[in-house]
Amino acid sequence: MSGRNTALTPPADATAPVRHPDAPAPGELLGAHYEHCFGCGEDQPHGLHLESRAGEGVRVTAEFTVKAAHQGAPGLAHGGVLATALDETLGSLNWLLRVIAVTGRLETDYLRPVPVGTVLYLEAEVTAVAGRKIYSTAVGRIGGPEGPVAVRADALFIEVKVDHFIENGRPEEIRAAMAEPDQVRRARAFEVNP
Repeated sequence: MSGRNTALTPPADATAPVRHPDAPAPGELLGAHYEHCFGCGEDQPHGLHLESRAGEGVRVTAEFTVKAAHQGAPGLAHGGVLATALDETLGSLNWLLRVIAVTGRLETDYLRPVPVGTVLYLEAEVTAVAGRKIYSTAVGRIGGPEGPVAVRADALFIEVKVDHFIENGRPEEIRAAMAEPDQVRRARAFEVNP
């Protein structure tokens, strides 16, 4: 980890992550936590429409197809979109811990260009937990789980209470999410980083 930020290195007293007994089963599609989320929401026409699946332990996999709306340089994915895909995948890990957490820090390495039309296969795992801090890592491969690594990231998530969203979100969206009659959908709107 030479050259990596020490803020992303778990302290000596950090513990191994523990998958919550009520976490989705390995292989289960996690679905969108909020339909308007740019990363996973089905109601975002230019969003990533990222689909995450629970893995073994405290791991998830995800995929998204780079579309023309996601490009930066002609024919290539925008680096910010790739960072968003990593952030969304890393945020999905918190469902396996059954905690509400937000991104505190995300450090991304870009190793090769990702062309429009590419399916980016992402894998992420929680590496350690220290109090409210959750340390995790992810990698994005071109074309499948054995494809060449294009991007990778290390992240620090911070566990928060639902009040974080209520106090900081735009009131009309918060009211709409809180008024959702489906209790599961209402709770899930606040499960992943904003």
